[in-house]
Amino acid sequence: MSDMESRSGGRGRGKDDKDKDKDKAGRRGGGGGFFRRRRVCKFCVEKIDIVSYKDVKLLTPFIPERGKIQPRRISGTCAKHQRALQTAIKRARQLALIPYVTD
Repeated sequence: MSDMESRSGGRGRGKDDKDKDKDKAGRRGGGGGFFRRRRVCKFCVEKIDIVSYKDVKLLTPFIPERGKIQPRRISGTCAKHQRALQTAIKRARQLALIPYVTD
């Protein structure tokens, strides 16, 4: 039995799998030299304090074609304004100013 397990690898991982993991760990820090600049909050730059649900033109860039609310990492808004934006979009949807989903 032990003779057969040693030839087929047994229950453990094979030697090739260990080598692959080492290669992946070595490349973790590299991103191909591409640096994406961090986006700044549109509301902070334009000094907009209140995000109103009535201003549909302001809300539409933050809702893609699918109808979902864009996350902070994509839209570039700060946490404070992302929360305000989220509630404004939800209120506008309730009043049928913005569609929930598009066809």
